[in-house]
Amino acid sequence: MPAVQLDGRTMSDWAGFHRTCKAAFGFPEFYGNNMDAWIDCLSGLRDGDGMSSFVLHPDELLQIQILHSDVLRRDAPEILAALEECSAEVNQLFAENGEKPAVDLVLR
Repeated sequence: MPAVQLDGRTMSDWAGFHRTCKAAFGFPEFYGNNMDAWIDCLSGLRDGDGMSSFVLHPDELLQIQILHSDVLRRDAPEILAALEECSAEVNQLFAENGEKPAVDLVLR
């Protein structure tokens, strides 16, 4: 299973969150640094649209591991909540297209 690790200690503000995600997921230079853009980039994980460095097979999941999630929960609970909500939204978009979920959020 492909995996990406995000460090909760580097995501205590929105700028840090988007900087970390852009690097970890390989988002394009024009990434919009907002959660709508985050969803857009991850909604193409199976079609190789170039919005992420990951391309998944139909049955694959990208495991998003949040390291030091306790720090993120303490310092930026709104970012963690948005991450949980938007990961679910990405999976919902795949489900609406008759596909299996694409992301698995794991808090460590």
